[in-house]
Amino acid sequence: MSTIVTAADSAHFLALVPRLLGFTPTESLVVVPMTRGRSLGALRVDLPPAGVPLDSVAATVVGMVCRVSDADGFAAVVYTAASAHRELPGAALANALERSAGACGLDIVDVLTVAGTGWGSHYDDRVPSGGRPLAALERYLPPVDGDQHGGAALPAVEPAAVTSVGTALLSLEAALAVLCGIPAVDGSPLPLDPAALEAGCALDDLPGLYEDCLEWDAAALDPMQAAVLGWCLARPSLRDVGIVQWASDRAGGDTALDAQRRWEAGEEYPADLASVMWGESERPDPRRLDTALELVRCVAAQIPEAHRAGALATAAWLAWSLGRSTHADRYAAAALRIEPEHGLAEIVRSFVAHAHLPDWAFRR
Repeated sequence: MSTIVTAADSAHFLALVPRLLGFTPTESLVVVPMTRGRSLGALRVDLPPAGVPLDSVAATVVGMVCRVSDADGFAAVVYTAASAHRELPGAALANALERSAGACGLDIVDVLTVAGTGWGSHYDDRVPSGGRPLAALERYLPPVDGDQHGGAALPAVEPAAVTSVGTALLSLEAALAVLCGIPAVDGSPLPLDPAALEAGCALDDLPGLYEDCLEWDAAALDPMQAAVLGWCLARPSLRDVGIVQWASDRAGGDTALDAQRRWEAGEEYPADLASVMWGESERPDPRRLDTALELVRCVAAQIPEAHRAGALATAAWLAWSLGRSTHADRYAAAALRIEPEHGLAEIVRSFVAHAHLPDWAFRR
C-alpha cells in the first residue's frame, strides 16, 4: 500500500528527497519522476564534469524518466558543495533539462539546487542572493546521514579470519582433487579435511547450495562456507548460475545450471536467461538480491585477495541490480585491480559509465 506525503513547500520537498533515496546525495543530480503530481521514486546521477555537453547529460536523464511507467513529469534537484553567494549553481543544467523535457513532452514541476551556502528554485525569481538558508530544510525533518558512497565498504575482518578462509580454500581444493579430479591450484597435496569433503559434496547440488546460503548468517560465516562460496564465484560458469538463481528462485537456478551444461556442449545459451544478466527480465525480489549482496560482500571481505575478484564482481552486479550504481562501480573497480580483464567487472563498469540501469528499476 502506498504512503502519500504531501510536501507543504519546496523546503519540505527537499527534506523528503533524501528519504526517497535513503541518503543525502553529494555532487549529484536527483530526478524525482512524477505522475499527476505524485512521486514515483528518485533517480540519482553524478554531476557532469566541467566541459561535458549538458544537453547530452539532460537527454540521458530525461530518457531515464521516460522509461518510468506512468511518469508525466519530474522535479530535479542539484546537490553541490559549490557556493551560492553570487547565483545558484546548476542554472545551465536546469536549462538543459527544460529543453530535453520539452522535446519529450514531459512537464517539469521544479528544478532546485541545494548548494554549500544556500538553496533555492531556478524558477523562483525571489530567491535572495546567496540562496535561502539551509537551516530551513531541517524545519520539517532532520537530515539523513551518509551520502551515496555510504555502506559500500566491505565489512571489516581480522587478518586471522582471512587466513582461516585461505586455509579452508586450500582444504577444499584438496578435497575436490580427490572427489572430482580437479587439481589444486598450487599442486601441493594437503591432508583431507572432513568439512572440506562435505563442502565439496555440496557442489553436486549447486542450486541447493546457492539457495541454502541465503539462510546463512552473513556476519558469522564459517571459514569453509566463505571458501566454498568464494570458490564458486571465482568461476564464471558457476557464478552466473548463482546470479540467475538469486534474481529468480531455486527453479531458475536449476534451469540456469542445465543451460550452462548445454552451452558448454555447444548449444546456444537461452536468451531469457541471458536477459537476467542484462537486467531485462521480470523484476527480481529485492529481498533475495539484498540478502545475496550482503552475503557476497562478507565473502569478499574474508577470502584472500588473490581469490577475491569473483566475489567483488558478483557484489558489483548485485548492487547494480538494486540500483546502487555507485557501490557497484566501487566493487567492479576493486575486482579489476585484482584481475584487470575480469569480464563481469568490466560489464558492470560499462553499465555504470553509460548510466544503464536494469529495466526493472523503471517498473513499479
